[in-house]
Amino acid sequence: MILAEGLNLGLSKMANATSTHNYIQLSRLSRWHVESEGMARALAMVIDAQARLPMAQFWGAGTTASSDGQFFPTTQHGEAMNLVNAKYGNDPGIKAYTHVSDQYAPFATQVIPATVSEAPYILDGLLMNPIGKRIKEQYADTGGFTDLVFAATTLLGYRFHSRIRDLASKRLHVFDLRTAPKELKGLTGDKIREAKIVENWPDVLRCIATMLSGRMQPSHLLKKLAARPRQHDLALALREIGRVERTLFIIEWLLDTDMQRRANIGLNKGEAHHALKGALCIGRQGEIRDRTTEGQHFRIAGLNLLTAIIIYWNSKQLGIAVAKRQRAGLDCSPELLAHISPLGWAHIILTGEYRWRKMQAQNA
Repeated sequence: MILAEGLNLGLSKMANATSTHNYIQLSRLSRWHVESEGMARALAMVIDAQARLPMAQFWGAGTTASSDGQFFPTTQHGEAMNLVNAKYGNDPGIKAYTHVSDQYAPFATQVIPATVSEAPYILDGLLMNPIGKRIKEQYADTGGFTDLVFAATTLLGYRFHSRIRDLASKRLHVFDLRTAPKELKGLTGDKIREAKIVENWPDVLRCIATMLSGRMQPSHLLKKLAARPRQHDLALALREIGRVERTLFIIEWLLDTDMQRRANIGLNKGEAHHALKGALCIGRQGEIRDRTTEGQHFRIAGLNLLTAIIIYWNSKQLGIAVAKRQRAGLDCSPELLAHISPLGWAHIILTGEYRWRKMQAQNA
């Protein structure tokens, strides 16, 4: 079932490619045994096992992560038929928005429309996932550079780093324009309305508590606030908080080259996942042809789980190879091992007939 979903083959083609199960058996397994919580538990088990492998320690401590969306074309029919994003051409599609830890583990993924901003979904993978709650530093591409995201991530205790598009056009915000150094006058934007933050501080705390409680997905709340920023005092207060945090981030970003390096490394790890997932999604010419949101979710969740399994296998085999070199007295510098990636797939045969050993029932 994992291969059928992850390789985008579907049950019919998977039944033709295996010698152990026919279509009816696979269909029964899919209806009765494949569900979202089970997929999430399986993913968590694989990621936890990979994190305990010796090789994973060379890539990070599992406390930083990046998130990014990957486009997948869809059929001309179904719920995604009108989701056309000009950036990806004239064909409709969806995005798989995935959070990847510094140990290359894709610990959370969700299907989002290809036409929406990715920014509101940054917090979903962090707050709605046990592994995400251990993250301390989160990286995102330029789409995450918004006041609401900076405010929410800071109030929730995360250090948020985003790539900055057109840095020269960005403005710094201060509490008192008169106190700004004359060298920064040309870079200073609007004054931060401190009174608006103080006035709505109880509502800000309730908003953050709602996100932490899990009663509402953070993306739903952020989208509601972003939809009417001038009509909602809470949105205005969060915007002012976000301006403060965004200003501090821009200053730190310009002065701290190590921060820039960490963010780029984290984002590159996330983007490298796209190549592996693109190679795995071989069925149906790479199109997600499920017509319902639920079907698309299972397809992307299966692809993410299969990716995690491959990363675990590669991490384990790399560890065995490194241990063998060490026993032979060969150099295995940690600085070099940190640059090895478990995302390769050249050694994996993705097409052909899948033959599984039949398990014999044991007598009690």
